[in-house]
Amino acid sequence: MYYELALLAYLVDMAVGELPGKHPVVFIGDFIKAFERRFYRNRILPGACLVLGAVTLALGISLALVYLCGILPFGLTLPVLAVLSSTGLAMNMLHASVAGILTAEQPKQAISLLVSRDTEAMTETEIHKAALETWAENLSDGVIAPLFYLVLFGLPGIAVYKAINTLDSMVAYKTERYFYFGKTAAIVDDIANFIPARLTALLIVLLAEDRQSAWQSVLRDGNKLESPNAGYPIAAMAGALGIGLGGDAYYHGKLKHKPTLGPALKPVNRAALAQGLNMKTRLDLIILGLLALGGWLA
Repeated sequence: MYYELALLAYLVDMAVGELPGKHPVVFIGDFIKAFERRFYRNRILPGACLVLGAVTLALGISLALVYLCGILPFGLTLPVLAVLSSTGLAMNMLHASVAGILTAEQPKQAISLLVSRDTEAMTETEIHKAALETWAENLSDGVIAPLFYLVLFGLPGIAVYKAINTLDSMVAYKTERYFYFGKTAAIVDDIANFIPARLTALLIVLLAEDRQSAWQSVLRDGNKLESPNAGYPIAAMAGALGIGLGGDAYYHGKLKHKPTLGPALKPVNRAALAQGLNMKTRLDLIILGLLALGGWLA
């Protein structure tokens, strides 16, 4: 277990956020784009080869970095690995991006940078709803899941996870172009996020003022979305705030019917978004406490 590494990496992300320079995820994205340009066929085999290639690349580079860090002077190995690992965490960036909706002069343009749904005709309620769904879902994808694999496998674990997550965000769409090509990426991402999504939901429940409502929402609505994972943190957030999330939305000009998650007792407004974002400080403390406890017990 790599509790100390994860603790230091999380502290780096809290203190610094995004490091300057080209983000490692961009390199993974460049590889995916290059592979797609050269080998794209809307079939399962080319898509599976893409997943294997991206994961192998991430694993190979991360293992080489671990080796190089191992030959650094005494006392530098852990800090350097922590800085490298912090690039796979996105708590500060995620929170700042979603919080930007509260102060944006053009909220529709701001939310369009965070979601894949159509935003031109969004109402104020729909903007706040999309922001809260992004906050909840990406607490799993951008924070808890990377930490989970960092604790288990060190830098290679978080590197491989980020490759899988990037593949999912780029090719795992049920569109005409990617239906078969992105199928392997979607399945692997679903497997990788199965445990972290449920851990994220549990953490949100623990942070809720009305834990019973949050827990009931998870049990009742967590499995209602098409994704086997996204519904759990979103349902937990909806229950924690007493609101309804999910529901119909437009994607690429087409209306997609989705169930509503949560009790829908309160309006989804600016106050609800602010309340959801205010969970960050307590969530930071819980994460740091759990990592410190794990390191102490290990």
